[in-house]
Amino acid sequence: MNYRKAAAEAVASALNSQQITAEQAERLMTVPPNPEMGDIAFPCFSLAKQFRKAPPQIAAELQRSILESPEAGSIFLKVEAVGGYLNFYLKRGALVRSVISEVLSRGEDYGKTEEGKGKRILVEFSSPNIAKPFHIGHLVTTALGSSIERIYAFLGYDTVKINHIGDWGTQFGKLISAYKRWGDAAAIQKDPINELLKIYVKFHTEAELHPELEDEARLYFKKLEEGDAEVRALWQFFVDASLQEFNRIYRLLDITFDSYAGESFYSDKMPEVVELLKEKHLLEESDGAQVVRFEEDRLPPCIILKSDGTTIYATRDLAAAIYRKRTYDFYKNVYVVGTPQALHFKQIFAVLEKMGYEWAKDCVHVGFGYVRFPDRVLSTRHGDVVLLEDVLQESIEKTKEVIKNSSTSKNIDDLDEVAEKIGVGAILYSFLKNGREKDIIFTWKDILDFEGESGPYVQYAYARGRSVLRKAAESGIDYTAADLSLADGAEEFELAKLIHSYESVVREAAQKYEPCCVTRFVTDLAQSFNKFYNTCSIMKSEPALRDARLMITEAACTCIKSALHLIGVRVVEKM
Repeated sequence: MNYRKAAAEAVASALNSQQITAEQAERLMTVPPNPEMGDIAFPCFSLAKQFRKAPPQIAAELQRSILESPEAGSIFLKVEAVGGYLNFYLKRGALVRSVISEVLSRGEDYGKTEEGKGKRILVEFSSPNIAKPFHIGHLVTTALGSSIERIYAFLGYDTVKINHIGDWGTQFGKLISAYKRWGDAAAIQKDPINELLKIYVKFHTEAELHPELEDEARLYFKKLEEGDAEVRALWQFFVDASLQEFNRIYRLLDITFDSYAGESFYSDKMPEVVELLKEKHLLEESDGAQVVRFEEDRLPPCIILKSDGTTIYATRDLAAAIYRKRTYDFYKNVYVVGTPQALHFKQIFAVLEKMGYEWAKDCVHVGFGYVRFPDRVLSTRHGDVVLLEDVLQESIEKTKEVIKNSSTSKNIDDLDEVAEKIGVGAILYSFLKNGREKDIIFTWKDILDFEGESGPYVQYAYARGRSVLRKAAESGIDYTAADLSLADGAEEFELAKLIHSYESVVREAAQKYEPCCVTRFVTDLAQSFNKFYNTCSIMKSEPALRDARLMITEAACTCIKSALHLIGVRVVEKM
């Protein structure tokens, strides 16, 4: 049973569903900060203006109405009005029995819904630039976007993961010019990013002494846009070599994409965009460039064509949005791109509106903060560029050392695999721990803390639970028919109550585009399980109670694994 929904329905019924629907009431439900204040709370403050009554009076009237209903007594232990809140207290045994049974019945499908059935959501994320290093900043969009996609898929949406590769633009004119002077094909195939970056940096150094190189680069990009065979072949070589490097990192992160349609994919679709803008008389000239202006200067003009007639990334993003709507008929088109690009996306969405596309309102920019390094202990191969692969490998090696020095290392069969899952998981967890708009403070002490709020801590809680279940299996214990009503202690109740909140947590994460909701939830769940583990002596309990507690342990492990998957963290069976 969904107790949060039951409480919401009780509120809506008491109000005859006129002032608030059950769905609206459910969105307002909160969890009291202290269990003594109830298990679910409905704040009445939002109804004060509507009813022209004080929130405490509304809460008291709702309490009386709900208690008159015969259904309330069968679901809730009691309902109290305290201040402006209506607090619902759940029956321990009934909740534990209901929640744990449902988890074990549904398995890894627990918490999933079909609310997104028939709706397609596109998530654009990662999108590194060809011929440039995959740096630590790229992990924010990659981890965040992948998690958002997993969350929406969990809620039944048809999701499409798009990697909008940065494979077009004037920088390719510079790269082609540089390659023709200093390029080495064999060296590039062996070490694509470093070699391409080296000649790209050399181009900029030489261009300061020989400005005519910039003109040559512009000419090469114009040839690229016009489809020159030789120039196009060189460009394809750079793209293929870079993707080979990027895919190695994606494999390490266990991330895949449905589409790699980058900026170049839209090169033949941009003329149509320009024509549409001309037909609607939206283009104006400004210093030789073609721009779209906005009413009352609410936004700066959006450049569509530069003065030399070449496109800019705004043109490509407009073409991409129109193509995606035609191809996928999306319900939402989500761009997971850094907050500094907020103005750009406001302009893109505003231009789409001016073009008459009502679906522009379904395009969403999901921004995020920066990665900061207070201790600067990370080694870098490119000045201040912190390479993602270096960070991931360093995390894996540090994890390996911690495991080697632990008393349980002898129980681990594949040290490399376990260290990879924990090391990579630790980084992903730390990047999704806080609200996405906040900057990420990168410190190894916090990331690889096996005892605090960290990925390894949560993974250890899972491994701990799995260890108990293995011991039970080795002892021939069959707990599948356990009597869950025996497990009515405070620890069992709090753990089951937390598991019960999983679905609403995932829904909140989707609504806010905030995977941190899931990260915080799974941390709380790990802490609650550890408290249950330390307090309840699972295997030493008398047989009937032991079996009930084993069922709870299995349910907790199932939920932890599911939640970790939503933030991209793979579990380990032993630590």
